[in-house]
Amino acid sequence: MKTYFKILLAVFLLATSPKAFSQEKPILVQLEEVAIVDQKVMMPMRDGIRLATDIYRPKGDGKYPIVFSRTPYNFNTWGDGEMNTRTMQSALEWVKKGYAYVVQNERGRYFSEGDWDILGVPLTDGNDAFDWMAKQSWSNGKIGLLGCSSTAEWQMAVASLDHPALGALVPQAYGAGVGKVGDFWEQGNWYRGGAGQMLFTNWLYSVQHDPMAPRLAKGIEQKDLLRLQRFYDMSPEYPRIDSKAALSHLPIQDIIRNQNGPMGIYEEMITRKPNDPKWFNGGLYHDKMPFDKPSFWFVSWFDVSAGPNIALFNHARQNAVSQLARDNQYLVIAPVMHCSFTRATENTMIGDLNVGDARLNYDEIITAWFDLWLKGEKSETMEKMPRVQYYTMGSNKWQTSEVWPPANAVMTEMFLDSKGNANTLNGDGKLTAKKPKKDMPDTFKYDPMNPVMSYGGNVCCTGNAVVGGSFDQSEMELRDDILVYTSDVLEEGIEVSGFIDAYLYLSSDAKDTDVTIKLIDVYPDGKAYNLDETIQRVRYREGYDKEVWMENGKVYEVKMTPMSTSNYFAKGHKIRIEISSSNFPRFDRNLNTGGNNYDETEGKIATNSIHHGGKSLSKIVLPIIKK
Repeated sequence: MKTYFKILLAVFLLATSPKAFSQEKPILVQLEEVAIVDQKVMMPMRDGIRLATDIYRPKGDGKYPIVFSRTPYNFNTWGDGEMNTRTMQSALEWVKKGYAYVVQNERGRYFSEGDWDILGVPLTDGNDAFDWMAKQSWSNGKIGLLGCSSTAEWQMAVASLDHPALGALVPQAYGAGVGKVGDFWEQGNWYRGGAGQMLFTNWLYSVQHDPMAPRLAKGIEQKDLLRLQRFYDMSPEYPRIDSKAALSHLPIQDIIRNQNGPMGIYEEMITRKPNDPKWFNGGLYHDKMPFDKPSFWFVSWFDVSAGPNIALFNHARQNAVSQLARDNQYLVIAPVMHCSFTRATENTMIGDLNVGDARLNYDEIITAWFDLWLKGEKSETMEKMPRVQYYTMGSNKWQTSEVWPPANAVMTEMFLDSKGNANTLNGDGKLTAKKPKKDMPDTFKYDPMNPVMSYGGNVCCTGNAVVGGSFDQSEMELRDDILVYTSDVLEEGIEVSGFIDAYLYLSSDAKDTDVTIKLIDVYPDGKAYNLDETIQRVRYREGYDKEVWMENGKVYEVKMTPMSTSNYFAKGHKIRIEISSSNFPRFDRNLNTGGNNYDETEGKIATNSIHHGGKSLSKIVLPIIKK
């Protein structure tokens, strides 16, 4: 093994471009000075399947805690004939801190054997990995989990098994799992308000496993895998596609097939309704699972799942089995995009919005967290750690709180009002503290063949179809199928921090349609920056366990899934909401037929009306911070 890595180092020194070198020494040289590098260890699971694992641990005979990342993504040392240094850089940083760093591919991914499941591989894989690592001569028997996105969302479910070696979690930009979490009903992020999030269609094009794709034979020895990994990384090279054009194809179930993409789990999952019991078959967390592990949660305002993520933090604080675990849940909410925490700068740009200096010392926080739970070392950093650290846009500053929403958040109603002409920003839609006495509904035509296109927003993984972040929506608001409700100019600044509820009263001539909403900060120059958005498929207004159709002209209350933000609406600004029936392709289009939607190619135009007076008081409820 030692000889192999000497050869590997020689090849690296000769073949790697200068860009891959640090200013001091190549990363592999630095690693080998302080670490034992053991790649392509095939860790056995109880059913005989082996998972490909790279292990980096400090030299010497000591026993060390383990930082463990299990991922569906490719971390192979080589790709396209060049050395990848990202994983080794992380390994070097943790080894220097006195940790073993272990990264493993999920079952069925790349060099790992078995079959992959997008909703999580068997929970027993986690326990089997913990058993194996805890028994190693170099392990102190304590394991911490670290990862972002799909490398994070498996953590909560495996924590429910309460393995004694699992000391602490650091999930970042995770999905909230499945089932009811706070006011959200989750299906691994597949739906929001019963409408499909099209990120999965785009993501699975380049991730799902085609059953006909070649795989390595089971039982290959480590020495052969080390040789193979240099020129065969098991990573398919999918042709790049125009995601925006691809996602416009109908029927939805044929989008990947229409791009000559891989066959796989997508074709089955697109047919699942929100209440399908199959959502619970994977290895994702659901609200009936016990939870009893200290966790440091990292969320971002412009991520696809900010609201459910925060709700899961609250769920853990309120429902953890022991008082110890309930007292050791911490949260950071940053003003960045998906998994972009460390990309914040002195002038952090989220789309076109400058939110100021949003940097935070994540390395110090996470190290102090693991030092406490895996080494038993207390630090001043943890002693002073706020329960919740959140970034308030507008005032552009980090703030702290003991709970979320902050205890001084007062839920404040603002009502929709107009004289029946709230269409476009030039209409007469108002957002007011006064309840309208007379219902003068605002009506628009929703044509699924000409949907309101997503412009910015809280997204990930959509390729060129949606550029996430905050952008001036005022040009979009010239569309006649967007209703615009704006407050008066604020005479003093208002901070809104927490969950934003919305109750809208709808009538339609369609059996089923969607309602969308955006929360917007309007600047004195008229620029209107989006903060959060959500959607509700109206057939699920009475719950996701049933579909209830509308009757022509009848008025229905639609409670939207909550939005979330922390934003300071400064003096001279206005608070605005937009309402429509599409936000495409962040969410799939409702074809308004009452059919399956996923297998349909033609839609019908719906005439939709929002009511806001008398007994039909459409409103938003803002968590306004009282100083």
